Order: sequence, then C-alpha cells, then structure tokens
Amino acid sequence: MPSRPTLPRPAPGTTKWWVIGTLGVLAMSAIAVWFGLSATLGRPAFETVGYKVVDDRTVRVTFSLTRPDGKALTCTVEALARDFSPVGTARVEVPAGPDTVTTTATLRTTSRAVTGQVRDCG
Repeated sequence: MPSRPTLPRPAPGTTKWWVIGTLGVLAMSAIAVWFGLSATLGRPAFETVGYKVVDDRTVRVTFSLTRPDGKALTCTVEALARDFSPVGTARVEVPAGPDTVTTTATLRTTSRAVTGQVRDCG
C-alpha cells in the first residue's frame, strides 16, 4: 500500500502568530461589514424602471423608490445626451406614502436626449 504524503507542520513557536493573524482577519472583516451596513441601512433606494424620449425637447423617466418609514423625499432626475452630458434636470417631490412607490417624471431638455435616469434621492 502506498504511503500518504505528510503535510508540513508549522515551525514550533509560530502557532500564536497564526492565531493572532486569524483573529485580525476576522476583526477586519467584521469592521468592513459594519461599515457597509451603516452606509446603506435606513437610506432610500431608487431604480430607473424605464424612460421614453418623447421628442427633441422632452423625456419621460419612470422610477421606483423604496424609502424608510414612507417619508417624503426629493429626487433629482436627469436626461442625458449621447455623450452622457446632462441636457435636462428636474427635482421631483415624492410625497409621504407607502414604503415603495413608482413615479414618472417629465423633463424638458435643451437638446435631444438619448436616456433618462434618477441621479439621487434624499
């Protein structure tokens, strides 16, 4: 029967450094998770559902908004040209109501837009 290869063992006296290293990695992972959660919990989440270029001067943007406690928010919606420069911006007031709501905003533009999106909500 062939013998199994043996795994190398750490040098004597290095076990405490393996334990310290493992605890350090676990602590840093916990801190990273804490920072990630604190940056997102309780903040509104928004997603552009769709857009329609109506004509050379108008874009209609539909977006979904999920907000904590259903409070009133103001969202900035923008229309973008082919080179991604903004050609129209509107601030949309979303009144207090259900936690998740879908809203449509109509924007006037300075030139033809190729897309529309929600930039931020707060």
